[in-house]
Amino acid sequence: MVELFFESDKEVISFCENLFRKHKQIELNWKTDDKWGNHLKFKEQLPLNELMDVIAGTMAEVFMEHRLGSTIRRIIKDYYYYRDHEEIDRIHDLTHWIITGDDDECRRMRQNKDQRVFLKSLFIANLKENFEFHFDSIVNFRLKPFKDQLIYFVGLAIDEFKREEDHQAFVDMLRAYVMKKEPGLPVIHILQGNTFTFYKQNGKRLSNIELRVMMKKEPLYIVGLHDNEFNLAPLIAMAPEKLKIYGDDPSEPKTLTVINVFQEKVDFEPISNFPFSNYIKND
Repeated sequence: MVELFFESDKEVISFCENLFRKHKQIELNWKTDDKWGNHLKFKEQLPLNELMDVIAGTMAEVFMEHRLGSTIRRIIKDYYYYRDHEEIDRIHDLTHWIITGDDDECRRMRQNKDQRVFLKSLFIANLKENFEFHFDSIVNFRLKPFKDQLIYFVGLAIDEFKREEDHQAFVDMLRAYVMKKEPGLPVIHILQGNTFTFYKQNGKRLSNIELRVMMKKEPLYIVGLHDNEFNLAPLIAMAPEKLKIYGDDPSEPKTLTVINVFQEKVDFEPISNFPFSNYIKND
């Protein structure tokens, strides 16, 4: 008979809920043990290998739900020596995103590998050694390969965190520079794209030559910009009193940077509101 022990009441409840949600045919007896806490005995209604697979998968889910966060935080503090609570929270969130996120960037960072599958394989390897398992013992002493992976992912998260800090410092510097600069054109209309397209208040598109002339007059090197950058640099050089950005994605990175630099001067509107569509056809 397969037996499983949990010290935590919360974790054993989570285990049973996850187990019965997917495998209603499994039966078990649950009692408390003076030494080990919660004691589960499984009735062998399934072939042993199938039962082990189910138990291992459910244990992995319990770890991800109840132990992953505290394990990440412990690595941030004990392995990378962070102490500031806000920094620890941000690095934790970035690590969690890398491990569990579903967008292309975090998939790339974890090389398209599913850490739940890896964790489950470690639980299966431990379960094959005996018919009596202690969840806390496995977690504390037998998951080193997974924890080594976590150390690596926390390192990636710290790199991302530092890039965010550097970017925020860059944005703050640009914001201060723009605030001190004399206002330029009254309004600039901007179309989203791989590179921004800029239009004056009368609807005339600003050519790259015109933009380059404006940028040559501005010491952009002071704020770390170059005159061959045609998204943010032209706006710093022009310092418009008002910016209207038209597009479909306000969270697009270079659009977000412009919004963060110019703040209340920026309006974002759907591309259908762009007032110079006839100029686009003639460009």
